Amino acid sequence: MKEFTKTLCPYCGVGCGLEVSPPAQHGKATNRDNQGIPIWRVRGDKTHPSSQGMVCVKGATIAESLDKNRLYHPMVRDSLNEEFRRVSWNEAFDIITQRIQILRLNQATDSICMYGSGQFQTEDYYIAQKLLKGCLGTNNFDANSRLCMSSAVSGYIQSFGSDGPPCCYDDLELTDCAFLIGTNTAECHPIIFNRLEKYHRKNHRVKIIVVDPRRTPTAEAADLHLAIRPGTDIDLLNGIAHLLMKWNYIDPVFIDDCTSNFPAYAEVIRHYSPEVVASRCGISIEDLETAAKYWGKSKSVLSLWSMGVNQSSEGTAKVRTIINLHLMTAQIGKPGAGPFSLTGQPNAMGGREAGGLSHLLPGYRLVKNPQHRAEVEAFWGLETGQISPVPGLTAWEMITGLETGNVGLLWIAATNPAVSMPDLERTKKALLKSPFTIYQDAYYPTETSAYAHVLLPASQWGEKAGIMTNSERRVTFCSAFREPPSEAKADWEIFAEVGKRLGFADKFNFQNSAEVYQEFVQLTRQRPCDMSGLSHGFLAAQGPTHWPYPQGSNSETKRLYTNLHFHTIDGRAKFGAYYSQGLAEPPDPNYPFILTTGRLYGHWHTQTRTGRIEKIRKLHPQPFIEIHPRDAASLGIINNQWLEVRSRRGTTKFPAKVTKAITPGTVFVHIHWGKLWADDAEANTLTHSAACPDSLQPELKACAVQLIPIAIEPTLKNYQLQASI
Repeated sequence: MKEFTKTLCPYCGVGCGLEVSPPAQHGKATNRDNQGIPIWRVRGDKTHPSSQGMVCVKGATIAESLDKNRLYHPMVRDSLNEEFRRVSWNEAFDIITQRIQILRLNQATDSICMYGSGQFQTEDYYIAQKLLKGCLGTNNFDANSRLCMSSAVSGYIQSFGSDGPPCCYDDLELTDCAFLIGTNTAECHPIIFNRLEKYHRKNHRVKIIVVDPRRTPTAEAADLHLAIRPGTDIDLLNGIAHLLMKWNYIDPVFIDDCTSNFPAYAEVIRHYSPEVVASRCGISIEDLETAAKYWGKSKSVLSLWSMGVNQSSEGTAKVRTIINLHLMTAQIGKPGAGPFSLTGQPNAMGGREAGGLSHLLPGYRLVKNPQHRAEVEAFWGLETGQISPVPGLTAWEMITGLETGNVGLLWIAATNPAVSMPDLERTKKALLKSPFTIYQDAYYPTETSAYAHVLLPASQWGEKAGIMTNSERRVTFCSAFREPPSEAKADWEIFAEVGKRLGFADKFNFQNSAEVYQEFVQLTRQRPCDMSGLSHGFLAAQGPTHWPYPQGSNSETKRLYTNLHFHTIDGRAKFGAYYSQGLAEPPDPNYPFILTTGRLYGHWHTQTRTGRIEKIRKLHPQPFIEIHPRDAASLGIINNQWLEVRSRRGTTKFPAKVTKAITPGTVFVHIHWGKLWADDAEANTLTHSAACPDSLQPELKACAVQLIPIAIEPTLKNYQLQASI
């Protein structure tokens, strides 16, 4: 037997290489329904250029979840009040295709929706697009990337003419100044942070600036921590720009030759004097000036951001305002410099490449663009006009569509919206109204399985071969190292079989995922994300590779825009001129605190995997709420006292963690605990659905709340793993 198999960690967007070895005889799983199953051994892949052999606790323990609480067989029920009954795949496919055909005849194709995930491999994403957007003619495919990275997509497109982070991880070790905003990289993208921190320790001239209302482990390593008030990001960024302009730390030649719309931007930043910005952000003028000096005096500046920027009603504006700083100082297209969005999901980048949002088509195309639609229609062999010119429903619009009755079928795959969506009680009520919900996942139960009429067992990490692209545009072939358990199938195989049974057999004649990928990359030819030179075989032999990599290439492209030519019509990057609008729901006397949310180092999203790993559960045994001592004193709150947290949408309960590591007036909770893991601790019960008008990404990072001390402690669940089905 082969000593190990190379693959990729299926958690965050860092994309760490892993090597997985067959189980040691002494390593045994201990979950109740899989007693005695050997555990596969996992270690970091030292040859993977992104992670260089490093691995965090999530990656190191990932194999322990493989056989815990798996969904083994298709299951159906006629109503949510009934128990599931086991059926064959043939019966499940018949039920699904019959329902789709009825909707196509009676309610129109636009009543059919699919909500997917950055857990998909690229092949899964691609076949889903071909089925819905091509064969069925509806753009109603959206993914949890809508909640994660869609503001970054929108910002890149508007500034550069195309999506795609222009930087690479090597820039972490080449920069003079790393500007981190809206990212707790040390906990959420730990291997990236490890690379940056090691470099920073060895090079005292290198500066790290961290912008975050919390003093996170990331902020602890910074030369300058700007603990701004939530919602004042654009004030800060425009204030830095104001000083860069005032002190002449700009590049007039680059601005004149390579950009457009600078006069409009210059007019905006004129209004952001240090006094105004410091007051709005709650920081000192001295710290603001230090940040501007660090940026202005550095030969290379690398900015990094994640959910704290994207999950905002000003998400696109924030992304573009970060990019503005790079444009005015020519900090792009060179080593150690550029605006770098860190993706949250392991294959969110691959999803963007494959068209995995409701306004996108494969190959970085847009559904609104007639030429783009025509190119995809011709490639797929469809009639002209088959692809709708209307963007499909976003994830949140699918929820409101259930409320109005406009959604007749909701197909959810590899994600857990009954925990992760905003305004969660409203979301759950909408899911209860769904006439027909298909839920496709590897695990059972999850919070979302309670709302399903059909359960489909999906193979997961390690059980299917496919492609994932990480945050630096590095494409990795992930080998399978074991067979899927029982009747589980790859997501793309499930989608393809439904397509065949709907009468599109000629569109889904694939024998394996390698054939799927080979078709997909042809749609990227001569596009910004050209991967026509890549294949399963090439990547297996040559190793992880950056795109673009056109057919005939001899070397990969680590950085974009090195020629300072952009994908806009005139070839110039475009400044975005934005005044700060603040939070969609600011605090008021009734709800005087701003709640913000985030991740823990050990957990992943809604604990579908990590909650089933004992080591991680012991590392993070329960949720809590962070509150500043000043605020705690004003309410008579002591450490570990239970609080009821109320917003205009719902109520939760958390024990208090009194800490100076958070800005006064702001409180913080983690997103990981759903109903399976604790009672009344779901962060998104409190959040709202107000979204960025461009990216349509909800403002999950901030809402107004009130805090009420309570005497009786709620009972947190010591969740007992249920038997798989």
